[in-house]
Amino acid sequence: MNLNGLGDRDGAHRVAVIALDGAYAFELGIPSRVFGNARNDRGEALYDVVVCTVDGRPVRTDSGFTVVAEHGPEALDTADTVVITPTRSFDRGMAGEDLPEPVAAALRRIRPGTRIVSFCNASYVLAAVGLLDGRPATTHWHVARDFQRSFPRIKVDADVLFVDDGDVLTAAGVAAGIDLCLHVVRRDHGAAVANHVARVCVVPPWRDGGQAQYIERPVPEPTLATTAATRAWALERLHEPLPLGELAAHARMSLRTFTRRFQEEVGMPPGRWLTAQRIELARQLLESSDLPVDVVAHRSGFGTGNSLRQHMRAVLGVSPVAYRRTFTAAAS
Repeated sequence: MNLNGLGDRDGAHRVAVIALDGAYAFELGIPSRVFGNARNDRGEALYDVVVCTVDGRPVRTDSGFTVVAEHGPEALDTADTVVITPTRSFDRGMAGEDLPEPVAAALRRIRPGTRIVSFCNASYVLAAVGLLDGRPATTHWHVARDFQRSFPRIKVDADVLFVDDGDVLTAAGVAAGIDLCLHVVRRDHGAAVANHVARVCVVPPWRDGGQAQYIERPVPEPTLATTAATRAWALERLHEPLPLGELAAHARMSLRTFTRRFQEEVGMPPGRWLTAQRIELARQLLESSDLPVDVVAHRSGFGTGNSLRQHMRAVLGVSPVAYRRTFTAAAS
């Protein structure tokens, strides 16, 4: 049984990937590459990934070839997680059109409680059937304004790479699908498994910031300094206080320039970025060691166990002890 309470078959959690007509080939292959490389310490596959179409017929891709999936919509009947990949059909939104009936019919086959994931503009599919009403979600920044206008009940956040709202998760454009799949693996099986998958796929286990850093804007002069070296320096010193003035001094910038440049490059303020990195370090320590919470708090830069508890509850919704218990149970 996985951490989401979803049933498994032969020890592997079934992921059904829906390929829509006009599918983007890159995104269509992401779930198989990421989930397919997740294995336990005995080398056994943790996920069973299948690709299906909504009517059992081949689908065209955006890359000049056609995909013949091995499964039709019946694959959704037994899925524990369903991933809907983007299509060029939604590049300009849905223009007020209803969801095609074959797509709607396929979605009705999904069992209650199944985890549902969308990449990029596939968020339109979830929105069209009301799955995102009143919930936070994201999509590619290029269509985010139309998405919010078309579905005003959704709490659209166009600045993040993905949104995890429990049983429904949405990713921004293209490679953000990789970020979200790695997050799902981490959520299900811990940082060690997710980090291994990332190494196999030759991608970072997580990326700093959000979509803000990828939105079109004037290119800075090449002579301008960046904050990259200071971020790398800070990651080696997360256990230290690292006040903003010290970060700016390391980057040889004024406070104002450093803060502005950091926001432009990373998509969030320095303080928020530091907290995110410290939370990630604390998670890894909690999963991979039996260190007391106070020691984990010190090593990750929160100082005290109480501070770590407050930050983890605010960001993850759980205490350090509860978080460790979850992944200890998963490992056993």
